[in-house]
Amino acid sequence: MMPITPIAPLLAQLDQRFGARLLRLNQGQQAVREAGSGEAIVLLHGIGSGAASWLQVALGLSERARVIAWDAPGYGQSAPLPNAAPSACDYAGRLLQTLDALGIARCVLVGHSLGALTAAAFAQAQPGRVSRLVLISPARGYGAQPDQRQAVRNKRLHSLEQLGIEQMARERSAHLLAPGASIEALAWVQWNMARLLPQGYRQAIELLCGDHLLRYAPLAVPCEVHGGSADSITRADDCQALAAALGAPFTLIPGAGHACAIEQPDTVTGLLARALDASLTGSVL
Repeated sequence: MMPITPIAPLLAQLDQRFGARLLRLNQGQQAVREAGSGEAIVLLHGIGSGAASWLQVALGLSERARVIAWDAPGYGQSAPLPNAAPSACDYAGRLLQTLDALGIARCVLVGHSLGALTAAAFAQAQPGRVSRLVLISPARGYGAQPDQRQAVRNKRLHSLEQLGIEQMARERSAHLLAPGASIEALAWVQWNMARLLPQGYRQAIELLCGDHLLRYAPLAVPCEVHGGSADSITRADDCQALAAALGAPFTLIPGAGHACAIEQPDTVTGLLARALDASLTGSVL
């Protein structure tokens, strides 16, 4: 008998309740996962993750909303972007095609970590398509920091070449969580990271190091920012400063690390449920 892994229950739910779907776009296929019906909420993952990482949040929201999570270009079964060093605008262009293919005219748009760059670029370019923008543990990007940009790029590409995806996943997973996180959370972060593909990851590195979020400010849509108090990657004070620069409210998630949607799915689900309510009423949180 095969051993039961800590994430066996999550894997059992993944395809049954948050099923994958392939869209045919003019740049090739685009993979998404979908659950529920109602107002659309679209979830964009970070550089070391994928659509499946949103599973628990998606299930929590699926009774009240149509939940869409994409595998970013070059992740999962999604075709990479044609540009080897894409900007957030390139990712936002693919997102526009994706929403058009899904028949989504307007949505609450959520960007986690590197996904926040794409979300901000899309909100700036297509404000009529976004009822509310939610940035969780947002990565600013290093495009405005030329010295740091090259160091980060070299380090990440070196790790990819020397370690490979699976070893990176084993070594990096714990850094995305707070100290003392559950075995299940650690295993789920690692499972998602181990499914990265080199080409898509390289393009994401170029996005991280070549662009920056505040390039897409000011925003013409309501925005809110959240960050974990135990996040060592996008630290809470940095997230709060970014929120201030965007003129957006900031909420601290106590005890959460970077992968807060995996570590504290109920908390993140609650925050996104409030964002859905605010988008419907036009209220300010």
